[in-house]
Amino acid sequence: MNNVSHILGLMGNASTASIKIGQINGVIAKLPQQNQRSSIFAFTSNMELEIIKESTYLAKDYALTVHLPKEASEMAVKRNASYVGILLFPGIHRINATSFLFNNQILGIEMGVNIANLSETININFRKVNRAGFNVSCVSWDGRTKHDGADNWITDGCKTKEDNGSIICQCSHLTFFAVLMTSSGTTDISSSDLKTLTEITKAGCGMSLFFLGVALFMHFLIRKNKASEAVKILMNLFIALFILNLCFLINESVANLKIFAACVAIAAALHYSMLATFTWFFMQALHLYFNLYKIRTDIKYYLCKICITGWVIPAVVVVGLLASNKYGDMEISADNVTSGNMCWIPDYSLHLGVNTGYYGIVFIFTLTIFIATVVQITQFSSKAKKNEMSTKKRLFSLLGLFSLLGITWGFAFFSYGPLLLPSYYIFTILNSFQGFFLFVYYYFSSRIIPEDKNQLKSNSHSTEHVCTTSSYA
Repeated sequence: MNNVSHILGLMGNASTASIKIGQINGVIAKLPQQNQRSSIFAFTSNMELEIIKESTYLAKDYALTVHLPKEASEMAVKRNASYVGILLFPGIHRINATSFLFNNQILGIEMGVNIANLSETININFRKVNRAGFNVSCVSWDGRTKHDGADNWITDGCKTKEDNGSIICQCSHLTFFAVLMTSSGTTDISSSDLKTLTEITKAGCGMSLFFLGVALFMHFLIRKNKASEAVKILMNLFIALFILNLCFLINESVANLKIFAACVAIAAALHYSMLATFTWFFMQALHLYFNLYKIRTDIKYYLCKICITGWVIPAVVVVGLLASNKYGDMEISADNVTSGNMCWIPDYSLHLGVNTGYYGIVFIFTLTIFIATVVQITQFSSKAKKNEMSTKKRLFSLLGLFSLLGITWGFAFFSYGPLLLPSYYIFTILNSFQGFFLFVYYYFSSRIIPEDKNQLKSNSHSTEHVCTTSSYA
């Protein structure tokens, strides 16, 4: 686009000239030095470009039209510009798994000078846009690329208008333009809901961070020498969750610094702590399984092996992504408006495959152990004397176990269709406050005193004891 002006010397006395470079089609038109007027450029279904008059604007079924206002020409001439160039670039690659540009094409408009803040907008009409199942928005390229090499598409300076199957982009500046198509199944959330969810997350993470810190303080300075293997495993989960909440709270601040190395570092730390948290959910379930079915855990270096597995496996994944340069900054948006930045994995398909796949494996195992535990407790309850206190204890134990095994993260699997927004709120509340919930469970469970000593001696009691007290004895 910067070299379009070189064609002027080849045009002679001609006022317009068509441009064709491979599949790229366009036109360059000289601007009159006086009596400027608005112009309409139209692409046919065969991507041939025509300059038409206002009276014939609706006479033909054009695929794309560009209405250049008189104000833009006057501003260009005042700044010593002498032409307008318009090119259509086809064959643009898909942005990610959920977003692409309409017809895989970009429209570029160039006048040789900076044209911005127009009071009369440049209207670009994209005809026959099938938006079923998609959110659409008019975007422009700000001249920069992201750290992963992708173009930085923004909505600033462009308004999106829909009219009888057409998308009209009303833009107040010149650059490259396109219509962004985004799957509504994953991004259909309003900016107000996003703001609310963000506030809930920050509040929950802050509270969890505090109470996890208190729990770790209690363990390392007060109870460390009396801790059982189960408690030590739990403390590893607390450490992973503490780092996860801390990294999340400072992530946006680091992203706003626009320092690539710092952004990669915090993204990797956040990802590592999240995968480590998932892994320690798995380790919790594994240890519970050993206790539930009375499998001996006096294996040599048992706890050491558990710790190595819990911390090394996530590190292998993160190191692999670091070596592949998969971390960077990304924009968080709702209502097609950017509302913040985050250091994470910009490639959505990679994020989905690695994180959802990793947690999916953990979820299947932890849910299986949870169901097995519920069955055991149900069987025990049918044999034991029922009273109000034992019922409360069992309910408390199951709710705590639900959070302890990280099953609450499974609500992410329901974030589609009509369940999208409810699942977002449930997921955000349960997981942001998870550290707080686990602290409460840890604190009160460690204080539970069995009401019936004879009940403790029975073989059937082992199941409930695993769920309530053995982890903290």
